[in-house]
Amino acid sequence: MAVKKIDALGMKCPQPILKVAIMLPQLAPGDTLEVVADCSSFPNDIKAWCEKTGKTLLMCTTDADGNHSAQIQI
Repeated sequence: MAVKKIDALGMKCPQPILKVAIMLPQLAPGDTLEVVADCSSFPNDIKAWCEKTGKTLLMCTTDADGNHSAQIQI
């Protein structure tokens, strides 16, 4: 099982979610995708995307600088 990473810092909605969707075909079941983003809507967007696509959102946190980190189980 692989871990892939996306750096979406500086991107605004909907670009971080589009990057996730574009990466999806490169991932196998059981892989983990880690995403960092600073778009204010990212936590809600990634949660909705996971619910829509049936992927598991393992965690989504926000640090003191407003950067969000998410882990998605494919």
